[in-house]
Amino acid sequence: MYFKKITYEPMKRFILLLLILFVINISFSQEKIEIKWWNPANHEFPVIASQAWPNEVKSVYHRLPARAEKDVRGAVWGLSKQSAGLSIRFWSNANSILVKYKVKGNVDMSHMPSTGVSGLDLYSKSYNGEWLRCWGSLSIDTVSNYNFIIDENAESYKEYGREYQLFLPLYNEVATMEIGISKESLFKVLPIREEKPIVAYGTSICQGACASRPGMAWTNILERKLERSVINLGFSGNGELEPELIDLMTEIDAKLYILDCLPNLNPSKDDTYLLTLNAVKKLKEKRPDVPIILTAHIGYADELTSNKSKRKYETLNNALDSAFYTLKSEGYTNIFLLKKKDIAFNFDMYVDKIHPNDYGMVQYANAYEGLIREILEESRGNSLTTIPVTQSRDIAVYKWEERHQEILKLNKVDSPKICLFGNSIVNFWGGEPTSLISNGQDSWESIMKPIGVRNFGFGWDRIENVLWRVYHDELDGFEAEQIVLMIGTNNLHINSEIEIIEGLKKLINAIRVRQPKSSILIIGILPRKGKEKLVKKLNLKISQLADLESINFNNIGNPLLLKDGTIDKSLFTDGLHPNHKGYMIIAKKMQRILKDK
Repeated sequence: MYFKKITYEPMKRFILLLLILFVINISFSQEKIEIKWWNPANHEFPVIASQAWPNEVKSVYHRLPARAEKDVRGAVWGLSKQSAGLSIRFWSNANSILVKYKVKGNVDMSHMPSTGVSGLDLYSKSYNGEWLRCWGSLSIDTVSNYNFIIDENAESYKEYGREYQLFLPLYNEVATMEIGISKESLFKVLPIREEKPIVAYGTSICQGACASRPGMAWTNILERKLERSVINLGFSGNGELEPELIDLMTEIDAKLYILDCLPNLNPSKDDTYLLTLNAVKKLKEKRPDVPIILTAHIGYADELTSNKSKRKYETLNNALDSAFYTLKSEGYTNIFLLKKKDIAFNFDMYVDKIHPNDYGMVQYANAYEGLIREILEESRGNSLTTIPVTQSRDIAVYKWEERHQEILKLNKVDSPKICLFGNSIVNFWGGEPTSLISNGQDSWESIMKPIGVRNFGFGWDRIENVLWRVYHDELDGFEAEQIVLMIGTNNLHINSEIEIIEGLKKLINAIRVRQPKSSILIIGILPRKGKEKLVKKLNLKISQLADLESINFNNIGNPLLLKDGTIDKSLFTDGLHPNHKGYMIIAKKMQRILKDK
């Protein structure tokens, strides 16, 4: 068979011409889009998340305060300039998020890619609190550029945007950085969280070696899992339980401390036992109530074939065990041991003999999450109502995260007497923090405020969202007389009665842990249009739960019903939210209940 030879040169030239025209068109289009640039270093308040000394650093991208340079070893100071664990949180509705920045060191290492050493990682959150990773084009060099493309067509995103978190390089010092979006797009930086952070002091593993990208460092994975800042004090090859670093750690009002330094200790030179004792005692002297995790050596990838490697980590771990049991015998409490078998590494989790790959980093973070949730009593259940999560479903009315931070600030300056947790029904009532919608301000000012009630209502909250808020310090640092729950109506359409009861039970237990001296009152779900019978049936089960949990229950919603059992529409704005008359009715009933307790 004869095949004629076909020449493709004309076709190649035509395709090349089209590509050139396409690139020119893109460039021209980009020139027409005006970009506004924001520099974190020039912001009016500190914006670098998970930074312990934001007002004392030489550069906003450093991890230790400037005064530490004279106290710590030169190697530690040099490594502290690298931005491991730092991030920037902001809100935007942009379709493209540009980042241009310069780094000062080599962009990669022989065992760690440039994306981990010098790269960035952008995450965002859905309105239901789910983490999403953002993708885009990148160029990593001494001068680096990222372009994260946000393919979001939802009208709610275009109008209101969503929350983002940009994780910074793990093994490089950032010299300059700017974030750019189109001029017409929304951009609002989020302030540093008010919640107490977790502080992790360790080695190169803690700093992030050898994650493929910043988001995969175990401290950053753990931060997303717990949704609590994790301050990274990992110093590659230099995590040696030094007194100077322990002194700095005592300055941080932490939720929990982690000491994970064994891979940098030498059993023939360093006294692991004594270093551990001194470190824990110093932390406990300044922060007696803060839990401490002592982390064992994870072992080596070649431990099954190298007796030398096995003997080294076993010697170190035995010394750590001895220190732990000595501290316990001396009466020190709230100290925990994360053992090698609990971390459970296998050789596929390593890049080399000691540093984890991404698989290992996830394993490491999971081990920490399990122990920390147990220590802080922040367990997760199996049903949706028992899994703590954030949300931004009522974004047109308010910012959920901002309201949470406002509550934390209010609690610090003015401890509440009665905490009323709920959804938009409580949110739209009145009081502080203020809301754009306030349908019952008169009854709040005349009745609720005088008896000492603070508004802990968040629009569109479900049981699991209140659970997250309780886990994240909204009941910490003060003693309330009463905790009142008016929550569950937003779970009706997605959860079974069993799931709702399970969620309420977990929420009650979480409150008891944090407010053991407070009485708990649970209010029956208010009647709502078309669901009156369902609400009545569920309230019976909630009252039974209250009996079993030995807490108080009251159904204040009955006066909002007509004789036939349907809602009195004259007392509602929309069949769910009371109007000012409806709020006045339930406020008076609430007043009688709270005065009787």
